[in-house]
Amino acid sequence: MAAEKLTKGRLIQILVLMTVLIAAFTWRTVSYETHEQKSELAKECDLTVEPCLFDKDASGVLVTLSQKQPKAEALLTVVIDNMSAKPTAIVEGVSMNMGTVPVIFEQKEDKWVGSFTVPACKHETMVWAIKITEGSSNITANFTVKK
Repeated sequence: MAAEKLTKGRLIQILVLMTVLIAAFTWRTVSYETHEQKSELAKECDLTVEPCLFDKDASGVLVTLSQKQPKAEALLTVVIDNMSAKPTAIVEGVSMNMGTVPVIFEQKEDKWVGSFTVPACKHETMVWAIKITEGSSNITANFTVKK
């Protein structure tokens, strides 16, 4: 297609299209709201400081991280007490997006024990969140990992 002469009609078409695109971009930028869902049983809880107790139904679910000073690329263990069905869980980075890590649970006595490893980050410490699901119940707790 050879260079065509810019006609008045073509210029108006270009200007109208640019106006519509700019208006749509501006509207989307101004009206954007994050719709982050809060977990039913989410609370500020740091597993590296103490075990977390979540109120579920009439009983409390106790979540414990076995290692007091968790390290990156080391096997970490989370213990869930007082949960009847097998939970599923993922671990996600809070302070930096490092993807999701699945947690594999096994029942030992009356507890669920899950094992996982988190990758090393370029920072010295990194905050991670473990998101535990059992049926329709969701539990979220944070923990800090050192390099």
